[in-house]
Amino acid sequence: MATQYPEITDRLRRFIEAQHLYFVGTAARDGRVNVSPKGLDSLRIVSPTRVVWLNGTGSGNETAAHLLDTPRMTVMFCSFERAPMILRLYGTARAVHEPDAEWDELYGLFPPMRGARNIFVLDIDLVQTSCGYGVPFYEFESERPLMDSWAAKKGEDGLVEYQQTKNRASIDGFPTGLPPA
Repeated sequence: MATQYPEITDRLRRFIEAQHLYFVGTAARDGRVNVSPKGLDSLRIVSPTRVVWLNGTGSGNETAAHLLDTPRMTVMFCSFERAPMILRLYGTARAVHEPDAEWDELYGLFPPMRGARNIFVLDIDLVQTSCGYGVPFYEFESERPLMDSWAAKKGEDGLVEYQQTKNRASIDGFPTGLPPA
């Protein structure tokens, strides 16, 4: 059933690139475990052992807070179509913010995103597939335009204010590393 790999193979790369949805899991030593669904065109495979994903402004910033405490991350993909499969990427991750030296290079891998807040870099130490027999079939209809329209209504200053008031601490009160405005 489960198969482990030291890196993303060409076959697994094609599977990842075909997915419209993935899930990110993190946890600090204490507090709540966070699992976040991600979509849009927000993930890039930069090598067989590294992926990066662009994170937009949201109601929380749990992933960034957890990584400052415990830098482990799992990214999970599920096949909702065709052949069943679940694929997990396990590794060590870190957040990159706009003032960081790497920001421009990494952000350039993605289409522009209003309200882009962090980019996460995951260095993979294990790739694992499993059957996915219990995952139901779903059909992808389209991306939701709501995040972009919400960010457009906020405007640049409104996004900065929102991030500074809502995204500098996790729900457990841990700092997220988001730089001050």
